[in-house]
Amino acid sequence: MTVESGADVETSEYQGITDLEVGLDGGVLSVTLNRPDSLNSLTAPMLRTFAEALERAATDSRVRVVRISGAGRGFSSGAGISEEDHANPGAAGTPADVLDAANRCIRAIVNLPQPAVAVVQGAAAGVGASLALACDVVLASEKAFFMLAFTKIGLMPDGGASALIAAAVGRIRAMRMALLAERISAGEAYGWGLVSAVYPVEEFDAEVDKVLATLVSGPAVALRKTKDAINAATLTELESALELEKVGQLSLLDSHDFREGTKAFQQRRTATFTDT
Repeated sequence: MTVESGADVETSEYQGITDLEVGLDGGVLSVTLNRPDSLNSLTAPMLRTFAEALERAATDSRVRVVRISGAGRGFSSGAGISEEDHANPGAAGTPADVLDAANRCIRAIVNLPQPAVAVVQGAAAGVGASLALACDVVLASEKAFFMLAFTKIGLMPDGGASALIAAAVGRIRAMRMALLAERISAGEAYGWGLVSAVYPVEEFDAEVDKVLATLVSGPAVALRKTKDAINAATLTELESALELEKVGQLSLLDSHDFREGTKAFQQRRTATFTDT
């Protein structure tokens, strides 16, 4: 385990793993999903390390804001279902392990006293979209897009997406995203109220830095109380959604349709679903 290069020397307790870089610098705790070759697909060890870092940050007065991003050209493609992931389930974790770890991350983001900022430069799909949309501020590049791709492989949205997205865009648009598994562009997501801001690619990094600087220098107590109040008013169903999603997803993970959907994804063909 190594600390992200450039992190403050006094913050060695914030440690990452190869697939997840974590570091604290200037009041910003940066958590970077780091599997760019798979568009930062998520494994149970990555998610557990992610949750541990945020749970530690919750009581660390040095952390003023948390920045969550992905390496390379995407934020996250969601839970790993590639042939590589399935060939090494002991390392990646079972689907149930990933589900439990993802739910722990969502709770950690929402319960975090400090503002959490998602930096989305490309694809945010599946539970990767849930991680981004659990954040308090979602900043997107104009090349970003959001997609609840679960039904394409015979699953249902998880990671609290049922509550998080409905709270942001309303029932009908949440149903559209969840049932049709459409790709929602950054511009459309902004128009819906799904993201906080969209920036041109060439201005993206500089604009993200401006937002982080504003939050780092802001009144920590006031920001915390504001976050608590808005979450209390809008995410009243998050905990029940996490539980309902877990029960439903564990059932679906044992279904023929999921096995067929995963095989079709790996073989790059259209799935034939038969469960009724």
